[in-house]
Amino acid sequence: MRLPNSAHTSRPWRIHEITRDFRLEDVWALPTPGGPDDFPLLVQRIASADPSHGSPGVAHALWAIRWKLGALLGWDRAESGLGSRVATLRDRLPEDLRDAAGPDFAALPFSPLYLLADEFAAEIANRTMHGVMHLGWVPNGTGRYRGQMAVLVKPNGLVGTTYMAAIRPFRHVIVYPAAIRRIGREWRAPTHRPTPAAIAKRSERRGRLR
Repeated sequence: MRLPNSAHTSRPWRIHEITRDFRLEDVWALPTPGGPDDFPLLVQRIASADPSHGSPGVAHALWAIRWKLGALLGWDRAESGLGSRVATLRDRLPEDLRDAAGPDFAALPFSPLYLLADEFAAEIANRTMHGVMHLGWVPNGTGRYRGQMAVLVKPNGLVGTTYMAAIRPFRHVIVYPAAIRRIGREWRAPTHRPTPAAIAKRSERRGRLR
């Protein structure tokens, strides 16, 4: 379910400190009910997923078209990404977040920024925009929690602004709803889940290697 922007802006997330020049594109509630310590499990599930696979036909086709266009027009080349066209937001992180790196992504070209007990952020950049995916773990008032996702962007000039405007209806109606339904199905599936402590330990080891 899509939420008002205030669902993100009203909370004291640390991401506000480093994205003041980004635009909040949208906010989504995730169907992932859990306890106070389950947030690392959600982050790991999303980081390990490939939304271009297992999506319904139309959503799958849109992902395929996006990657084809990117390849044809050079949107996703290394010189258009982090550390080339734009500086990584890791350079803006305050000292206490620099060693809090989260898990690496298996399929999507995101780079993790930080992972806290109730907050995770990752960034992506290409020729059209510099973007941030933010995940939060939000209490529901009954002692339980659920995930919340926000998308923040900085379009790259006229091309980026036009592209973001053109894909907005497809994102809102097809791509994000399909991805969120898949997240909900996988969250409910009775599969083995690593413990939050194990996930935190793996993230800590990766942080020391950076």
